[in-house]
Amino acid sequence: MNSVEAKNSQSIQYSPGSVSRAERAMRCSPFLLPLFAAMRSTSVPLQAIAGASGVQHQYTRHPVRELGAESSLLWLIQVGILRREVDGQGITDSFRLTPLGRQLVEKWELQGGSWPTPSLSDRFYNALNRWFRLF
Repeated sequence: MNSVEAKNSQSIQYSPGSVSRAERAMRCSPFLLPLFAAMRSTSVPLQAIAGASGVQHQYTRHPVRELGAESSLLWLIQVGILRREVDGQGITDSFRLTPLGRQLVEKWELQGGSWPTPSLSDRFYNALNRWFRLF
């Protein structure tokens, strides 16, 4: 068994529902694949994602306000795609991928470097899941 086979055999297995919800959340988010690819190797601060900086780095198509970006990032934490970076003084404003997030990014990079446009039902179910999270 080589190192690639060993790495693949050690990947975490997630339930189909968890993977489906995570994929839907990523597709419905205002973020593009380059953001998640960057988060695979380093933590990305909120200031690099929000506003014109996000468009400049190709993390978003349009400028996203800081509050909206943070809300979307927190939802991606809830579904298991991201985690907040922690330093010696506590939680920072930077984000990284979880193992589930890494699996999804690798999948979409192998499928051409983008994900399908979310359907109306994807947006509805994602909004419904986000709403139920509040209760």
